[in-house]
Amino acid sequence: FGAFQQADGTTSRKYGGTGLGLSISREIAYLLGGAITAHSTPGEGSTFTLYLPIARPDFQDPAAKDTRAAADGDAAGQDEAAPGEPRSAGTSAPPQQRRLLVIEQRARGLLSLVAESVVQELSRTRAGEIELVAAAGAQEAAATLAAEPCHCIVLDLEMPQQAAYQLLEAMDGDPALAGVPVLAYTNWQAGAQREARLDNQPLELLSSLDELRERIALHLTAEQVGDVLPLTRSEVAVPAPVESEVNGVLGGRTVLVVDDDTRNLFALTSMLEVHGIRVLHAENGRESIDTLVAHPEIDLVLMDVMMPEMDGYAATAAIRAMPQYTALPIIAVTAKAMPGDQEKSLAAGASDYVTKPVDADHLIERIRHWLAA
Repeated sequence: FGAFQQADGTTSRKYGGTGLGLSISREIAYLLGGAITAHSTPGEGSTFTLYLPIARPDFQDPAAKDTRAAADGDAAGQDEAAPGEPRSAGTSAPPQQRRLLVIEQRARGLLSLVAESVVQELSRTRAGEIELVAAAGAQEAAATLAAEPCHCIVLDLEMPQQAAYQLLEAMDGDPALAGVPVLAYTNWQAGAQREARLDNQPLELLSSLDELRERIALHLTAEQVGDVLPLTRSEVAVPAPVESEVNGVLGGRTVLVVDDDTRNLFALTSMLEVHGIRVLHAENGRESIDTLVAHPEIDLVLMDVMMPEMDGYAATAAIRAMPQYTALPIIAVTAKAMPGDQEKSLAAGASDYVTKPVDADHLIERIRHWLAA
């Protein structure tokens, strides 16, 4: 239960987090007048027990009792209505169920996070109406689509081996899916060849997570499937950058964000896109090196420190050892803000150091500084 502690304290640990979850849970238990205990056996599992005070068995809340009585009276009045009389608005048929399918390479990825945030907001006013389904890869998506219909589909266009395009072609030949809106997300403007493959697909091509979020909400709140007019390609090819950056050092530049937490990827991508920056993602240090080699147009790297497989220190050092990247700006973006952490990042080869939670203005200022250097 100690703060900032984990069983695996290395920077390349498999599981993320700050080591505050149990510490916070303990404090909440104390505030509620209870306690929390843990029993763990390595290789077998852990049992956590939460003790909380409860009310006496004979205790009744007068306010709750009055509410139940009123509800019972309303129900009795409705039951007494004549067979031919219409029911009140409160007993009308439930609204149409909305089913949103998110298709990306791995479960609970960046697009799932965006969709979850939309569904959580809408559930406050449309409780029980929206079902969020995630499919990892095209094969699982095809099976999901065959099992039950969907109201709207969110698709990652950058899945490996052109899987998204193959799925779209298969959907194009299925009459049952002809009217289902598809929101296809991509970090890049589609090239001429790839654009041609999308000509026959009834989809919206989006390159901004904020715009994707807005379109998901719009489709989920529509009365009927197809009520929302689709965006044209010319409207969404490139997100509009901030006016002050149109002719500045940020517009049109490419930044690689390396982080294994989809929440951080979403937050950082949103910060950068509004300034006209194109964003690529990598989930660990090893993947960041592969992405750099595959995309020589990358202008700057935002590198997390604590990641699985290869941590940020090792990845930064490996990148610096490659002759073509000796001058590439690499900004360490990390929650490790203890004495000596900044020096360790710079010693590994980082150009700069920014702490989490990230201040958007400070981060953009540091990116502008290194891109203008």
